[in-house]
Amino acid sequence: MKRILLFLIVGFFLQAPLAMEAQILGKLKKKVEKKVEKEIDKALEEEKVESVPKEEQTKEEQTGEEEHVQAQEPSADQEPKLVWVKYDFVPGDKVIFEDNQENEENGEFPSRWDLKYGTIENAEFGGEKVIMFRGGQPMIIPYLKNPEKDYLPDVFTIEFDLYTSDRNAFTVYFYDRKNQRPPTSYTANLNIRAESMELRPAKSSIPDKGSIQNQWAHISIAYTNGKMKAYIDDTRLINIPHLDFNPSGISLHAYFANDTKQYYIKNFRLAEGGVKYYDRFVQDGKIVANGIRFDVNKATLKPESMGVINEIYKLMSKHHEINFSVEGHTDSDGEKNFNQNLSEERALTVMKQLIAMGISSDRLMIKGFGESKPIDVNDTQEGKANNRRVEFVKMTEAKSRS
Repeated sequence: MKRILLFLIVGFFLQAPLAMEAQILGKLKKKVEKKVEKEIDKALEEEKVESVPKEEQTKEEQTGEEEHVQAQEPSADQEPKLVWVKYDFVPGDKVIFEDNQENEENGEFPSRWDLKYGTIENAEFGGEKVIMFRGGQPMIIPYLKNPEKDYLPDVFTIEFDLYTSDRNAFTVYFYDRKNQRPPTSYTANLNIRAESMELRPAKSSIPDKGSIQNQWAHISIAYTNGKMKAYIDDTRLINIPHLDFNPSGISLHAYFANDTKQYYIKNFRLAEGGVKYYDRFVQDGKIVANGIRFDVNKATLKPESMGVINEIYKLMSKHHEINFSVEGHTDSDGEKNFNQNLSEERALTVMKQLIAMGISSDRLMIKGFGESKPIDVNDTQEGKANNRRVEFVKMTEAKSRS
């Protein structure tokens, strides 16, 4: 028994190292196999990812670096865009007072105006006739019959060109300060400064830090049954839905004018507005527009003409059944044949502008009538202004095919 027990003990110690060695090798083998399996799986996964198009990968599958680049450089399609109609001025269609300094003598008081304060005279600036506000807090008022009455209609527009060498305000009062009682509101005046406009409660600076100091600027004002808008050149700066007073007249005031602070105006026009273009077309079969302006004796469009042309463009874009004969007219000043050719050239200029904006040439034709079809007298500035016009006349189907 002792021999058997001894034999078993000796056998155990002889076999133990072999068993332990085998166990260790087995563990090592399993570790190697697992590592190999992991490497194979990793390689397969990378191959799978590379085989999938990038646009089909999920956000989590894309790299963090790519996500960072996208955050720093968004595409143009993702950037917000501002859409702002900044110029919608359309002049009134019936001129009721105009002064373009025609036949004015240098050094005299402007014959179409009356004086409230200061010293104001005709002058020439840059080769053009102007009204100069010299000093003494100068203020002028249109010289009209019965100026004490409210002579402004429910819908009207005012336009003039302004030059100022000063940063202080040039003021438009919406009542005749010589002949009319002031409105109950103390805010019945528009202040035009070199860099801004103000008509309480509205105030706005010229965009992009612009300034009109030491240069000509076109001032436009539109009033429609209590609503008032005002513009400098091609930008609307004032937009008031309900005024707290009723405009009854006009006064122009350059309070700070003196020998070193210069204020000049030219091409003043007050016109009565009214019916929308589409309603005019339906009612009359044509649209009469004297708000399309050209350089003197030329067919070159002035920038302020674009308000009217934009409205015609929108009308034709919305109503594809409307086709126009664009017809030019002049006043009777000058030689008859010259006026005839000028009216045709101006009509052509307007047609080309509409075509450049996207209107098909098949929908337009031109005519010129020179001075042959006046709609007003030719012996007043207002009458001449009404006769200088562009008409958009309904084109018949027969004309369209011709």
